[in-house]
Amino acid sequence: MSSGPLSGLSVVELAGIGPAPYAAMLLADMGADVVRVDRPDGPAPEYPPNPVLDRGRRSIALDLKAPEGVELFMRLVARADVLVESYRPGVAERLGIGPVPCLAVRPGLVYARMSGWGQTGPLADAAGHDINYISLTGALAALGRAGGPPQPPMNLVGDFGGGALFLVYGIMCALWAGGGRVVDANVHDGTTSLLAMVQGFRAAGLWSDRRGTNLIDTGCPYYDVYRCADGGYVAVGAIERRFFVNLLTGLGLADDADLVAAHRDPSRWPALRSTLTTAFAGATRDEWAERFAGRDACVTPVLELAEAATAPQAAARDLYAPVAGHNGAVQVTPTPRFTTDPGVDPTAPPLPRPAPQPGEHTAEILAELGVSEDETVDLFGAGVVASG
Repeated sequence: MSSGPLSGLSVVELAGIGPAPYAAMLLADMGADVVRVDRPDGPAPEYPPNPVLDRGRRSIALDLKAPEGVELFMRLVARADVLVESYRPGVAERLGIGPVPCLAVRPGLVYARMSGWGQTGPLADAAGHDINYISLTGALAALGRAGGPPQPPMNLVGDFGGGALFLVYGIMCALWAGGGRVVDANVHDGTTSLLAMVQGFRAAGLWSDRRGTNLIDTGCPYYDVYRCADGGYVAVGAIERRFFVNLLTGLGLADDADLVAAHRDPSRWPALRSTLTTAFAGATRDEWAERFAGRDACVTPVLELAEAATAPQAAARDLYAPVAGHNGAVQVTPTPRFTTDPGVDPTAPPLPRPAPQPGEHTAEILAELGVSEDETVDLFGAGVVASG
């Protein structure tokens, strides 16, 4: 039995890609009982099983185009608190598993929908991926250096920031309100919400739409990355004056009055950037990390993924755990952490069960639904269900 803060929460997840699986992972990490409904023929080859993103579930493989498959699905819904669905708008309705029939069998259900553009609007039915959704929000146009093209930020901003986190947020709000609600979460709207600070800066006249010219978009030389002697990089975020002075002190440049005066003076930034570039090129990344350790200068090494897993801060917080059966690969442990005693450090919920193969728990879940052994044999024989 799960012991996280969401222990006892029952979630049905219609297998999808990107933000919806991550949202389901977050719920499972916190102790929710998540059952993923997979296709009998498995996932599309473009989206193979992911041993980290898919963790924490059980899986049943159902043919939702067969009436018997829909009937079994409704039996799952009838005992669920949350349904996570990420089809294109209208697909669930055509299968007979849209919000109306699902809420009819489970009035308190939170029917959580995840899409790219939202359930309404001229693009609701349009295909797209993270890069497309964020391109219409202004976020993509704002990412990159001055004079260069927009730089796609992997799919962290749209799919996972604007999509998955807003889906979980919507689910939690709907549950708090008593359930019985449909949640329309989507990457386009969520990413637009992530831009709230920038929208406020623009309203106050503190943001330029010219990419790479602002304080926190590489326009400012003391909020940027710099190449070191060994080819590694350091990240500099010395926005406040005291951190900026500590930065110059660590570089041995604090006696230069012109450099000190460059803080918040864009006219001096080109010269400051040139000086910082030359200075950081004079030692290796790890030498700079050692030199700035303990200084409040907001200077840190830029770590590769493999390095991040063994970094002291991550190790001290037990932030990583092995991925079973994957040759030393690691995965993040559940976050955030909790405690009921303010005098005790919060702890993370336990690592959830490993990622299942599609249909791995089909027989087990059918038994929980009250399907007899003879019926189970018939369902497998008819291809309505499958096992991993």
